[in-house]
Formats: sequence, structure tokens, C-alpha cells
Amino acid sequence: MLFNSITGQHGIKRRLIQTVADSRISHAQLFLGPEGCGKLALAVAYAQYINCENKQPADSCGKCPSCIKYQKLIHPDLHFVYPVAITKKITKDPLSKLFLNEWREMVIENNAYISLNDWYTKIEIENRQSIINADDCNEIIRTLSYKSYESEYKVMIIWMVEKLFHAAAPKILKILEEPPDKTLFILVSENHDQIIDTILSRTHVVSIPVIEDEEIYTALKNRFPGKPDNELRDAAILADGNYTEAIRILQQPEVYGDHFKGFSNWMRLCYQQKIAGIEKFVGEMATAGRERQKQFLNYSLQFVRDCLVVQYGHEEIVRLNNEEQKFVRNFAPYVNSANGFQFAEELNKAIYHIERNANPSILFMDLSLKIGQLLKMKLA
Repeated sequence: MLFNSITGQHGIKRRLIQTVADSRISHAQLFLGPEGCGKLALAVAYAQYINCENKQPADSCGKCPSCIKYQKLIHPDLHFVYPVAITKKITKDPLSKLFLNEWREMVIENNAYISLNDWYTKIEIENRQSIINADDCNEIIRTLSYKSYESEYKVMIIWMVEKLFHAAAPKILKILEEPPDKTLFILVSENHDQIIDTILSRTHVVSIPVIEDEEIYTALKNRFPGKPDNELRDAAILADGNYTEAIRILQQPEVYGDHFKGFSNWMRLCYQQKIAGIEKFVGEMATAGRERQKQFLNYSLQFVRDCLVVQYGHEEIVRLNNEEQKFVRNFAPYVNSANGFQFAEELNKAIYHIERNANPSILFMDLSLKIGQLLKMKLA
């Protein structure tokens, strides 16, 4: 993967290239940033640049044997670990390497702009929770104990390291702190708070910001040349710095629309305290799958934030389509300084408990009743 194929992040690219030029490559780095910022793409491009046989001032050559293998993700000194679980295909003892074909296919197909939910869909994980397990940690130690095959550096990319099972983490602490010579760990994460402290303390953090709207728009224009310009710009704005989300909005507009329809209907039911309607909503959400539930709750959280912004008189910075803007103007008076922060807190707590296998039926019913009470609160 070449740096010039990655959307935006020009400052990060320059800094990564400079570490190679200065021979200051930290052996354990954490690429930390929100979904869709290109952190996995940057990790692969960085590894490719380090092992390129004919480095250019601003990128890999893309033509040497090492680059060709990297671009196909088949280089023998490039290794990946990612969250897995049992599936219909892998019915016991799941390991990252057992899903390698699906991983390569998905990363190449999407230029490394993938989300956790995309990965779960790809391997058909259904409602199971994925982790990076102890067996994968043992595999890391075994793999890195060998000498590199053909490149100067062996590279181990651990994607979504926050999914590392807490009991498995001690297995890799020693090798993470004192790896074999010319070994590079690149840990990729979206949530700083969920990373185990002993892992976090052993890494050099590379903070990767969201992508500028104009950069996303340009990338979308190149990727979807037949799409109307206004749709591309709307997608870039609605994605709020998340290139993966922008692609999803263009490719699956019905999913994005479903979130809005579901949220607006849910709020009406909660306000009117229509228990039969709430029960129906809860039943639908309970069967949606945990990642879809989290997506919906995150969308709801963003909408509450937008309502507060409108309430405080800054509608010009809200990123919504026409239908959403119309709803938020009507709904914003019900989300105010009296209940807005409690509203956000309840949604954040729900996301936290969904991640920890809470019963979705109980969770969404309880949340609906609480929201109904909050919507009745008025400014003093």
C-alpha cells in the first residue's frame, strides 16, 4: 500500500517517513484514531515503506519485490492479528491465521478502510463477541521467534488491540517491551480507554485525526466518478471526518436512512409513552446484532449532540441532511441544558453495556423508559 493512495493525513505521512530517514523507528507503536481516519492503511503503508528496497523521498517505490508482495498482503515478514470468534466455518479454536484469506480480500478490496462491523459481516460472526485470544498471543510469540525471511524488519500489525482479552495480554508483554532485533509492532486502535494499561504503557502513540471534509470529497469523487457532485459533498459532510462512513452512506443509503427513521420513531414513542410501540421497537433492536445496536446508539448520541448545538444557537455547524435538519429543529427544544447531558450519559452507558453482552431487550426497554422521563424535563 502506497502513502499516496491514502486519503489526507499528509502531516502524519511526513512524520512516519521522517522516522525512517532518521533511523528512529520505535519498535512498538500505537496508531490511535477514530473509525475511518485511515490508521490501518497508514500502518500497512508505513511497514511497506520501511521494507521497500528502493525508497523514494515521499513514498515506497511500489515496484520492488517487497512492495509487490506488500500490496498483495502476502509478504512473509508481514503478519496480522485481529479479533475473531467461532463462525459457521471455524467452529472451534478460532485463530487469526484461519481467517487470513478473508482478511486479505477485505483489506485489499477496501484499501484498508474497514470497520469492525464490516469485518464481522465478512466472516459472518453474527451476534458473537470477538476477541484477540490467548492462542493468537502464543502465535505472535512463535511467529516472531523466527528470523525474518527476506526483509530487514518483521512487522506484526495488531488491529483493534482494544479487543485483546485481558487474561491473554500478559503473554505478549515481554516480547512487546523487548522484541527480537528488527521487529516492529504496530497496534491499531479506536478507543484509548479500552486498551489494557500494561499494553498502552509499552507503546509510542501516534495520534491520527479525522480527515478533512474536502479530502474526503476528493477521494469520493475519484472512487465514484458517476455519482452526482451534491451526493458526494453531502456524504463527505455527513460522515464527519470518517471516510469509511462516507463510503457506507453512498453505497448503503438505506442503512443510514434506517438509523434516522428508527431514531425519530423511537423518540416519538418514548415521549408519548406508547408501551406497545416501544416493545415492538425493542424486539426489532434485540435481533439486530450487537454491532448494529452500537451503530444505532452512536448515531443517536450524535443526534443528541446536534440538538444541543442547535439549542445553543449554532445550527450552522450541524452536519445533517435536509430531512434530519427539519426533524432536529422540531426535536431540539426537548433536548436542552436540563436533560441533554443525562441523555448523552444514558446512551453512553447503553453502548458500554452492549459491548459487555448485556441483554438487549432489557437494556433497550430500560433506556426507552428513562428517555421518556428525560423528554418530559423542561428548562427551569
